[in-house]
Amino acid sequence: MKKSSLILIIFIIVKFILQYSLISPEYDLQRDEYLHLDQGNHLAWGYISVPPVSSWISWLIKAFGDSVFWIKFFPALFGALTMVVVWKAIEELKGGLFACLLASLGMLFSSLLRLNMLYQPNSLDVLLWTSFFYILIKYVNTEKISWLYWGGFIFAIGILNKYNIVFLALGFIPALLMTKQRKIFANPHTYGASLLALVIIFPNLIWQYNNNFPVVHHMKELSEYQLVNVNRFDFLKSQFLFFIGVTFVILFGFYALLFYKSFEKIRFFFWGYMITISVFMFFRAKDYYAVGIYPIYIGFGAVYLEEILKSGWKRFLKPICILHPILLFLPIYNLAFPNKPPESIVQNPDSYKKFGLLRWEDGKDHSLPQDFADMLGWKELAQKVDKEYSRLSKSGNTLVLCDNYGQAGAINFYSKKGVKAVSFNADYINWMDLSKKYKNLIRVKDTPENELQKTGAFFNYSILADSVTNPYAREKGTVIFSFEDAKIDIRRRLQNEIDEVKSRN
Repeated sequence: MKKSSLILIIFIIVKFILQYSLISPEYDLQRDEYLHLDQGNHLAWGYISVPPVSSWISWLIKAFGDSVFWIKFFPALFGALTMVVVWKAIEELKGGLFACLLASLGMLFSSLLRLNMLYQPNSLDVLLWTSFFYILIKYVNTEKISWLYWGGFIFAIGILNKYNIVFLALGFIPALLMTKQRKIFANPHTYGASLLALVIIFPNLIWQYNNNFPVVHHMKELSEYQLVNVNRFDFLKSQFLFFIGVTFVILFGFYALLFYKSFEKIRFFFWGYMITISVFMFFRAKDYYAVGIYPIYIGFGAVYLEEILKSGWKRFLKPICILHPILLFLPIYNLAFPNKPPESIVQNPDSYKKFGLLRWEDGKDHSLPQDFADMLGWKELAQKVDKEYSRLSKSGNTLVLCDNYGQAGAINFYSKKGVKAVSFNADYINWMDLSKKYKNLIRVKDTPENELQKTGAFFNYSILADSVTNPYAREKGTVIFSFEDAKIDIRRRLQNEIDEVKSRN
């Protein structure tokens, strides 16, 4: 085995070890993870919130036993493969071992650790962006048409994983047109590859059409309630923090793309970055949407640095470059990951606040980072619902209806009683079983409001059964209502509400 291959394997092993050791045992899974896992129980060509690839991976996780080990395995795998692709891209650009080491360390000790910590489409999204860029480099260097079709395939899988990859096209089509590589559009196989991509994503387009394009409604809600709070300056600031240990390498990569003769054929990557980031900023995108663009640029900078540091006194700077991402990661390790109990963070909030980590999607600061707060209280909720479900189910079928997808997904994941909770939120609205005649209802509500009076009127018995008490959970105060012995046909009322929600959307 070659020395470089052995070192790459070591990086992959270290990556997996780190990913499995970043979360303190006090934390549960994160809100979005529950939804993606439940999608594996309802395979389809599309969902209200995301395209279908996540559901395919979730199906595999369930086939492997539905354990936390496998839930964490796939994002770690995608992160490791991202390093592999950049390593191969560096070799394609004639970079040596130093460039591979520098780029791999920069990616290993970076925000990718945080991104790959959660089971969401984002980890695969970064891998697919990086793979597409690698394919572009291979095509430019070889002009083999097979790489065009691989590009069409990877882009299509990217669409089926997360629509975010559309930004890649919006940035790089104009960039290619601005340089000599515009000749790619004169190649008929470019359009053959585009047709291949269209064929692959076509079932999802049909699903969107048959379901009145929920992606449009989802994007509208995202824009109105979350993206409106995005500060463009904060977006730019975050770009320097994602790979802070090798930000200087990325900057050298930009310089090389403009002035390094060996990179002349791939100069469009410079303009591709500029246009893509500008489009992200125009649409007030969340900062992490752009993470996928950076790994390949780390590779560009590493190759150029290796060239300019190869002789004379400059070669003594190589160890400093290698140590830089490691040394800068150490203080970040104490902030960016839920590796400390919530109490410790609450008692020492200054560093978190300084870096804006306490700011949530509502634009306000809270006691914990939002992702951390979203990983608390779920087991407690499921256990308390299980307890009430066990009591009510003795007298008849019991429906568990939640206010949001996180509640429903967490109950379904942690339940020991086989509970299948639903919600009018996200994809759960399409998964309600209306074939059963329900006698009882457990209502999980974000806030108490007047639920006992409003819903209790349709049942003979009603109580406030319990609530989430974890003081650090985003779901703190979530209330569990219990309604017994229905006076009405619950199914009919559910169908009416489903129709009303869908008509609004």
